[in-house]
Amino acid sequence: MPPFSFWGGEMKKRQPKITDKKRRGEWAEMIFMARAAERGIAISKPWGESRSYDFVVGRPGRFVAVQVKSTIFALEQGWICKLRSGNKPYPRGSFDFLAAYIVFEDAWYIIPEEEVQGMENITLHTGSSRANYEKYREAWHLLNPVAPSPGQIDSIQACAEESLFESRE
Repeated sequence: MPPFSFWGGEMKKRQPKITDKKRRGEWAEMIFMARAAERGIAISKPWGESRSYDFVVGRPGRFVAVQVKSTIFALEQGWICKLRSGNKPYPRGSFDFLAAYIVFEDAWYIIPEEEVQGMENITLHTGSSRANYEKYREAWHLLNPVAPSPGQIDSIQACAEESLFESRE
């Protein structure tokens, strides 16, 4: 549940329950893990923090790397989400999907890397005509493609060559 504060029917200025940025990032990663598991998405966390992604999700034959970010920074009708590794944008190929979490709306955006590649920030405009990423809101299906059923054949590929030898009768 998002950390809202209400007093006398009017919402007070929202204050995060976790004020330390590093701890809030770790908390967002735990929320991501829980939400992915709720949807039956297999998830693994690499050891250490030296990778440019936080999680690997998927199944054999279709694993993808996910970078998790969270934001509490409101701007006009949207939320600013920083997409930096240190002080630079992530290099191409650093992850396959961005999972951006808007803390005060309890909303996830699962965005393909191509959509945000090279950017230092994105603005998530929920419920606005300026909502460039709204099609990715709660787009968990992008991380969990339908796996073939046991015994089901996805495709068959074959080739045939003519015999080099003539048949002798």
